[in-house]
Amino acid sequence: MPVVESVITVPVPPELAFAVSQTVAPTRYRWDPFVREQHFTDGATRPGKGVRTFTRSRHGLTMVSEYVSFAPPSHVGMKMVRGPWFFEMFAGGWRFAPGPEPGTSVATWRYHFRCRPAFLRPVAHRVGSWLLGRDIRRRIAGYAAGCTDPEVLAAARRALRSDE
Repeated sequence: MPVVESVITVPVPPELAFAVSQTVAPTRYRWDPFVREQHFTDGATRPGKGVRTFTRSRHGLTMVSEYVSFAPPSHVGMKMVRGPWFFEMFAGGWRFAPGPEPGTSVATWRYHFRCRPAFLRPVAHRVGSWLLGRDIRRRIAGYAAGCTDPEVLAAARRALRSDE
């Protein structure tokens, strides 16, 4: 099963790095170049294990995903519940760890996927790895910019205070 990964160090501690990654609209649109529309489903108002999210990508594709893990400030994981026909399976995880310098974090984002139909997998997985690799690099670069954006940081800090 193909895996794409991107790692970056950001100038905020893990608690805040995690909170930035979980910002919602409209704040999320300031930093996430992949997401065009995103909202919780089933009446949820905040992220958490079992919560589902609808996402429309910049490509126009839609996916409903479910949080399978949610452990602030260290990691979050999701799986596709419903999505583009060519994904038989899609899952992602984001990890946050203390960085090399005080007050920094290392963010590691990883996607796992399997394409269909099976007879096209050898080609589809190469193409998918290239496309998703490009997207995850753009997305984590946007996330890093969000970790320096005063509006994004203010929203993330508000979310942290509301969790107390």
